[in-house]
Amino acid sequence: MPDKSATQTFHITAEEAGKTLAAILRARLEGTPWSAVQRLVTSRRIMVDGNLCRDEARRLKRAEVVKVLEHPLPPPPKEEDVVIRYLDSQVVVVEKPSGLTSVRHHEERAWKEDRKNIQPTLEDLLPRIIAKLEKSARAARPVKKVRGPKPETGERKPARTPPVRPVHRLDRETSGLMIFARTVPAERHLGIQFRQHTTYRRYLAVVEGHIKTEQRIESQLIRDRGDGRRGSTDEEDVGKTSVTHVRPIEEVGNYTLVECRLETGRTHQIRIHLAEAGHPLCGEKVYRQPLKDSFIPDTSGAPRVALHAAEFGFQHPTTGEDLKFSMPLPPDLEQFIKKLRGTDKPKPTRRERKAAKQGPAEAE
Repeated sequence: MPDKSATQTFHITAEEAGKTLAAILRARLEGTPWSAVQRLVTSRRIMVDGNLCRDEARRLKRAEVVKVLEHPLPPPPKEEDVVIRYLDSQVVVVEKPSGLTSVRHHEERAWKEDRKNIQPTLEDLLPRIIAKLEKSARAARPVKKVRGPKPETGERKPARTPPVRPVHRLDRETSGLMIFARTVPAERHLGIQFRQHTTYRRYLAVVEGHIKTEQRIESQLIRDRGDGRRGSTDEEDVGKTSVTHVRPIEEVGNYTLVECRLETGRTHQIRIHLAEAGHPLCGEKVYRQPLKDSFIPDTSGAPRVALHAAEFGFQHPTTGEDLKFSMPLPPDLEQFIKKLRGTDKPKPTRRERKAAKQGPAEAE
């Protein structure tokens, strides 16, 4: 059986490509019987490329990342956990909870609905949420009485709510604000804004160590830095230019609460830039091992990757209006920061407060 003391991560090699998840797990986890491999899959302990995988027959591709989790993943957030901040015919702005994957992996788009519902994404949930909101809005409108022929008997089937169109992503563990387009023109317009870096994105993160001053981090990010992970390169004319602006907000114990503003938006950009600067995010697992160096342990006790998309601004694709939204830290990160500050201790009882005022001798 695999070591239950820590999450195990491995990348699919060229020799393993095309084999089933079950076969690869059995080979990687030496001595693990088929029944135990099946239990790992069914108990929500296997992730492939950041998504829960409960299909032991899935054939994997080269460079896909498989994680065998220390503990089972909790049930995914539900529709009621998603808060819509803005909705019209063109766009929808939402508060994404941690633990919910943003969009469906392209290989999973052909799955049947019952299979998708095992681990729904925000992209899957939004059309259902929007349909309910729009149905409620229609029901709340006053009905006008008009003369004319009687309406047809029978109920008409409500029009299907079209799918939303993702224009950016947040990692599964990252919470915060996201925008989806609802039409092709809106998707195109928002895509241009992201490519031209005219959207405003501000994140909050808790990192290892103390960051004393504001800094601008720029590097060329590549998909494989040499060990299968994304990272920066010194080679010329290779990779994509990536810029992150970092500003310290508060030192909390041996850690720092920082603000990160994206000038560009590459995959895992904040996580990579801060890790390479010597300040990995609390809760970070993938980028805690510098290239050709040993793994940096995380003793912060973070409940997840301590990253939150706190502000998001963009130009509306049809009206041209500048819109900006903000979202406070969710309770799990608020509690984590309080713990680092040492302010998460329970309030003393009335008896304890009285004893403290009386002093040790009188209290006895």
